[in-house]
Amino acid sequence: MATKKLICVLFGILVISAWVLGSANETTAETLNFRNYSLSIKGEIIPIGDVEGHVVIFDLRKGFYVFENGEVATSNAVIQSEQIKDTGLIVMYVTLTFAEGSTIILKSQGTVGVGSGGFRSEIIKGTGRFEGIKGTHSFKSNFIPPEKGEAGPKSYGEGTITYTLPSK
Repeated sequence: MATKKLICVLFGILVISAWVLGSANETTAETLNFRNYSLSIKGEIIPIGDVEGHVVIFDLRKGFYVFENGEVATSNAVIQSEQIKDTGLIVMYVTLTFAEGSTIILKSQGTVGVGSGGFRSEIIKGTGRFEGIKGTHSFKSNFIPPEKGEAGPKSYGEGTITYTLPSK
């Protein structure tokens, strides 16, 4: 009888230990909702010439993200796109730099134009307080046509960064 009681107590300790240790490693996803604004500082559209409307586009953009929690980060974006008649592939890297120097680097790739399949966007790196960050980035952008002398269109939009950080 004492052996059966000892086994029950040991089993209870094992269950409680597994619950405590398992919950200590559990991380919950955080979200950062934002509005963003950017302008093209250098843009180039290079016609390929094989078919009408086939171009390769390079765009460097600067701007800022304003987060729902009151934080602001500057943004630097590098964009490359290949399109035929405004439809095609795009790859974009955005580096967000926060006031204290921490960064989040985002990568988005997908299609633009008629029948586009949308974007896949992920966090590829973080530094400072975002070291080890993992997650995704979703956004919608609107464009304002460039004025004379501007390198490309201005943009504004909104979105969400959903992420987890490693436990400390």
